[in-house]
Amino acid sequence: MLLTLGIGATFPALAEIIPIQSLRQQEGITISGTVGMVVGNSFTLSDGSGEIIVDAGPRWYQDITVTPGEQVTVVGEYDNGDLDASRITRANGEVITIRNSPGRPPWAGGPNRPQRW
Repeated sequence: MLLTLGIGATFPALAEIIPIQSLRQQEGITISGTVGMVVGNSFTLSDGSGEIIVDAGPRWYQDITVTPGEQVTVVGEYDNGDLDASRITRANGEVITIRNSPGRPPWAGGPNRPQRW
């Protein structure tokens, strides 16, 4: 089942939420928890089973704002001990899309690189 938002993006409607302590290197995983420390577009997320750093890309590409104590669900790729976020969903249902597809992120190559996505 797919969910299509009014912005032309299609996402899985329901995804299995994985406890942080059970993460393995893979794409398309979903975790949920409480935001801890925030530095730029990176933040810690804990769910009672563990804590992980979530990387939401560079601020020059897209400035996201999450606050400590906020409950969020993050879809992304677990790699090298952190989660590279592709989508963050707030408790109120607001979705922050960071990247639409796997592979090289839109910001790869720096801020002066022409967008080809």
